[in-house]
Amino acid sequence: MLSKDSPGERERLASIQRSVDAYTTGILRDLGITESWDCLELGAGAGSVAYWLAGQCPGGRVVAVDVDTRYLAPDRAPNLEVQQADITDRGYRPGSFDLIHARYLFCHLPGRDEVIARAAGWLKPGGWLVVADPYQLAPETSPFPLVRRLMAAYQRKYAAHGADLTWARGLPAVLARSGLTEVGFTGNLACMGNGARDRWRPLISQAGPAMVEDGLIDQADLDGFFALLDDPAFVDIPQVTIYAWGRRPADEESAA
Repeated sequence: MLSKDSPGERERLASIQRSVDAYTTGILRDLGITESWDCLELGAGAGSVAYWLAGQCPGGRVVAVDVDTRYLAPDRAPNLEVQQADITDRGYRPGSFDLIHARYLFCHLPGRDEVIARAAGWLKPGGWLVVADPYQLAPETSPFPLVRRLMAAYQRKYAAHGADLTWARGLPAVLARSGLTEVGFTGNLACMGNGARDRWRPLISQAGPAMVEDGLIDQADLDGFFALLDDPAFVDIPQVTIYAWGRRPADEESAA
C-alpha cells in the first residue's frame, strides 16, 4: 500500500521526518552517544536519522538498511554504509553494534518479535536497541465521525497487509523477553489537524485511494477528510508513537 514507487512516497517520508525527528534524536542523544559508536539504522527510509547518527559518531560507523535504498545517499558521510536488504532474512554478526534503531518498521514485519530478539543479539555488551512504532487509539473514540470511519478503515487496510497498529503497546515486554535490561519507554502524541502541517495529508493521499477502491470508505469520506484538515477548528489525536529501549547487559560475552 505504501511503496517508494508511489509518486507521493518521498513527501510522506519527509513529513514523518519533519514531525518526529527532533523527538527521536532527543531520545537517542539521552542514551549517551559517543563519537566511536557503531550504529545500525533499520528501515532507514529517507535517511535523516542515519545522517544524524553519522554526524554524532564520526569515529564509528553507521549502517543504514532498507529493503529499497533509492532515497538514501551513501556519500553523505564517510562513515555511512548503505545496505539494501530485507532484515527478516538478513543477520549480522553478534556483538556488532553499540546502537540499533528502528522507527515505524517492526509493526509491518512478519515475525516481528523474533526479529527483535535477533537484533538484540547484534548488540555489543552495553549496547542499546531503540524501537519506535505507532499505537493507534481506538477509532471509535474520536470525536469526529469522519475520522472514526477513516481510521477504522486505515487500521483494517494495514492489517490486511500484515501490519499491527496496536502491537507497540507490548514493546517494552518484547525487549525484556529478548534479554535486554534497563528497559524504558515513552510516547509522542500524533496531531491531526490543529492548523499544523502534519503527516496525515501525504499519508492519506497515498493510502486513501486504495481504501476507497476496497470499499472501506467512499470518495466523499476521503474528500471530506482533506477538507477537515483545512478547518482551523479541527484537531484530533489519532495515535501515539511508543518509543521503547533496552540495553544488552554490559557483562555479557559476545556470542561466537
